Amino acid sequence: MQNQPKASHFIDGAYMEDTTGEVFDVIYPATGEVIAKLHAATPAIIDKALDAARRAQKDWAAMTGTERGRVLRRAADIMRERNHDLSVLETYDTGKPYQETSVADATSGADALEYFGGLAGSLTGEHIQLGEDFVYTRREPLGVCVGIGAWNYPTQIACWKGAPALACGNAMVFKPSETTPLCALKVAEILIEAGAPAGVYNVVQGLGAVGAALVSDQRVDKVSLTGSVPTGRKVYAAAAEGMRHVTMELGGKSPLVIFDDADLENAVSGAILGNFYSTGQVCSNGTRVFVQKGIKEAFLLRLAERLAGVVMGDPQDPAVNFGPMVSGRQRDIVEGYIAKGLDEGARLVYGGKRVDRDGFYLEPTVFADVTDDMTIAREEIFGPVLSVLDFDTEEEVLARANDTEFGLAAGVFTADLTRAHRVVAGFEAGTCYINTYNLAPVEAPFGGMKQSGVGRENSKAAIEHYSQIKGVYVAMGDVEAPF
Repeated sequence: MQNQPKASHFIDGAYMEDTTGEVFDVIYPATGEVIAKLHAATPAIIDKALDAARRAQKDWAAMTGTERGRVLRRAADIMRERNHDLSVLETYDTGKPYQETSVADATSGADALEYFGGLAGSLTGEHIQLGEDFVYTRREPLGVCVGIGAWNYPTQIACWKGAPALACGNAMVFKPSETTPLCALKVAEILIEAGAPAGVYNVVQGLGAVGAALVSDQRVDKVSLTGSVPTGRKVYAAAAEGMRHVTMELGGKSPLVIFDDADLENAVSGAILGNFYSTGQVCSNGTRVFVQKGIKEAFLLRLAERLAGVVMGDPQDPAVNFGPMVSGRQRDIVEGYIAKGLDEGARLVYGGKRVDRDGFYLEPTVFADVTDDMTIAREEIFGPVLSVLDFDTEEEVLARANDTEFGLAAGVFTADLTRAHRVVAGFEAGTCYINTYNLAPVEAPFGGMKQSGVGRENSKAAIEHYSQIKGVYVAMGDVEAPF
């Protein structure tokens, strides 16, 4: 495999290895082959990364925001120039088709670096006049940030966390998922090449124990996790011990509501993007598709016709548009949910089976006649399984859409824009869509309500989660005291 990272970790501006760390395999999901062996970070590696970040952060924060922004924008340019190689690596890491990674992964990471690079010089405080006296505020970095990534968007997540952290003058230690560990190393390499000081962005590898060591370390000021709700609860609790700042981007069981008057073709497209892109391995997926009864059969028929356009095969082939699951374990989990759907009486209308080829392939799967109490309608599956639920009225569907512990995303398709705005106002979800689904431009805030997370990624909102305000009262006259 060309252009592979040179070692397991990237610390203080260079690749680093400690062969005493536990070995784990990197498996190409399309074939099941081992394509790399990495070593988990030892305590010595973790120490080096955190010490490097702590040292480098002071010098990085002392630069002007414009200077920091220049580095991030340069990194964005390099990332775009190398989009092909980075997309090939992402496909090896995740199994996602090159057709997808070439337009949605390194490009999204570059967008984040460019956007926050552009914002960096504008991060100022404010002046508050109080008669003759006044207060001024300083926007200051938090210090050392730890990022913990998920396996579905390794390049994107490394940048979504790194770009705002660095723009605000922080340093970062990033731990990718052990399932997809390669791409973040290239992000670190590019940032150094773009002029970031050594130690400002470090990558360490490992499983849960490495993450636990990072989030509980006294040198860490902020933790940002993308992952599941159970992992989020553990990480949040560990971070709270040290009063660390926290951003949690967790899972969902998001509703996609389709009214009778919706444009059928667009609604089917939205359901495909919200269930089958990345082989269904997207946290914001609209996996509970509520279809008003008048168009239910037409929707199911057109969806089945469109699924005939699925092209499976070698994900490095640009003609392929549907890849394998990320791992054998994840495929087993999803197959377990398909079996539960059948056991609980859902009607299987498409797919549901393994594909007879190497790798971790599973057919796109559609269930109809799903009810709110079925397991496939309650629990996050994280695979290519779409559940269609019937509904009659707007009031009814809004109550059912919100009847979940999650609140990451929600969408509505309708020709009635007054109703569309009314419904999204009623959704208990942080990221909502009208007549589209699953777009995540860096300019827009992304994040959840309820059990789906804390804080927001992207947009100007992310700056609030990677910086803090210092207020300074300035007296212009004498000081009065009671005695």
